Amino acid sequence: MAISDNCRQSLIPSFLYSTTTSPLGFDTSSINANHHHHHHVLRRSPSVSPSPSPSTNYLGVGDAGITSGRILIPAPKEKIEMHSPAFYGACTMGGILSCGLTHTAVTPLDLVKCNMQIDPVKYKSISSGFGILLKEQGIKGLSKGWVPTLLGYSAQGACKFGFYEFFKKYYSDLAGPEYASKYKTLIFLAGSASAEVIADVALCPMEAVKVRVQTQPGFARGLSDGLPKFLNAEGFGGLFKGLVPLWGRQIPCKPNI
Repeated sequence: MAISDNCRQSLIPSFLYSTTTSPLGFDTSSINANHHHHHHVLRRSPSVSPSPSPSTNYLGVGDAGITSGRILIPAPKEKIEMHSPAFYGACTMGGILSCGLTHTAVTPLDLVKCNMQIDPVKYKSISSGFGILLKEQGIKGLSKGWVPTLLGYSAQGACKFGFYEFFKKYYSDLAGPEYASKYKTLIFLAGSASAEVIADVALCPMEAVKVRVQTQPGFARGLSDGLPKFLNAEGFGGLFKGLVPLWGRQIPCKPNI
């Protein structure tokens, strides 16, 4: 069952996607026709402001839509059609960049955390953990496991962001326009949880290799030699041994992306 345009628009943040914009790029759909407050105007940055024409409407402080405290963000000029292949591709790329890069950036902290969990007697705190790792492995050792981290969390982010948007639309279509609007929050929660289930399946193999490389001295230098050793020792199924605990950790803390 397809969702009407009005219902679909109600499911999208109005401050990001507005259907009516003024020449300055601001939403004017709710502006009162009375403009008696032009001495208090909301102007855009000079670097992006076009030359005003006589017919240009400015948003006065007293105008409707401004007193609510919301500042509307103009939609980008190059629009991507909602729920098109380009839209899902953009969401997927956003997930890769946000999750993959951020988790890779904190690899040293993750390395200390994992070792504190494996050997709390030796690694008593974050500060002492960093000191021990620097002494034993040097500065280069703090980046151990960055490749499986980058690949694993990039895959997780791609699935999380892409499938989240897919399931939001899918569940909204199943519910129909009326219930999709009424139970929007529940639909978004279900979409987030469904996306996380798939995303963690994509993450789990790399997470298993990463933890083994980071916490077992002499096991491997990284992914290239760690993955074959892991498969020889535990088989393909061993890559997913931690999937259920991963779901238990990730799904509750990702109720809505």
